Amino acid sequence: MKKSIFAVCDLETSYACNLTEYLNERKTTPFEVQAFTNVESLEKFAREHEIEILLISTRAMCNEIRDLPISRTIILSEGEQISDLGYPLVYKYQSSDDILSEVMEYYVQDHPQPHILSLGARKTKLYGVYSPIGRTRKTSFALALGEILAETKKVLYLNFEEYSGFEELFQVKYRMDLSDLIYFSRQKEGGLVYKINSVIQTFHELEYIPPALSPADVRDVTGEEWLAFLKEVMDFREYDVIILDLSEQVDDLFRILKECDRIYMPVQDDMISQAKMKQYEHLLRMLDMEEVQEKTLCIHPPVQPLQRDGGELTQQLVWGEMGSFVRRLLWEKEGENG
Repeated sequence: MKKSIFAVCDLETSYACNLTEYLNERKTTPFEVQAFTNVESLEKFAREHEIEILLISTRAMCNEIRDLPISRTIILSEGEQISDLGYPLVYKYQSSDDILSEVMEYYVQDHPQPHILSLGARKTKLYGVYSPIGRTRKTSFALALGEILAETKKVLYLNFEEYSGFEELFQVKYRMDLSDLIYFSRQKEGGLVYKINSVIQTFHELEYIPPALSPADVRDVTGEEWLAFLKEVMDFREYDVIILDLSEQVDDLFRILKECDRIYMPVQDDMISQAKMKQYEHLLRMLDMEEVQEKTLCIHPPVQPLQRDGGELTQQLVWGEMGSFVRRLLWEKEGENG
């Protein structure tokens, strides 16, 4: 099924084209984004094609646009004082991710049911990253793995740790996070695909959902709910790989690990770490979960200190010792090209 049209109209040509190019390059945007730099071309297009969303600058907005059969119109504001136009406003001079986030937030309010076909026939791979041993550089490995896979694939990263520290680590304040999506999913009103677009963030080509702020928000979610959420994401988003950065606080952890196509397990060789691994393996046998162990690859990620002034943190991983380790692993063990 062809994607619905998301039109961007701004009299500033470079802005309209750059925003459109960025949104189309986002591999999982559920719309075909078209740029318009004057009202006449937009009107002509709208007479021949159905426009689902119109994001239009205040300078381009006029009565002719009001008469077009557009499902949802949103004003691209430059921060000027505007009398009530009857349409929601999005501030123009902010990041493209934030613009898309706000647009999707408005859109999902009126369109709970997605207008795209389920992609159930598409096989999305689930990669779990988990270790019963602490301080194994698990998250550094998972982020490097995601960034490198995202060079050639469509990848989503999900972090389930109690304290991810992402806001401090990346100096960003998230408007919404994973717990908001779970709450929305629980309402069973549909439209999760659009809600995800209002939450999702990116590290270069890697997409991720900001981790939950409170550990209680993750502990409160049942294993059944996690699996239902992942199924919805896989049904309506074109991901090749979803990386689950898991922790013990996830309910029904072994069942989720069982659903993974492969599991990367960072380990250490000291006596205490080995004792924890023996207990973990014993528990798997007791629970008849040997298949989890069969799909698990134990790894020894390198120690790579990260520097606040050393450039973007994820790129330090990708092009440092960790990145070299991941690329070698994908080539030698997985036959994948990073």
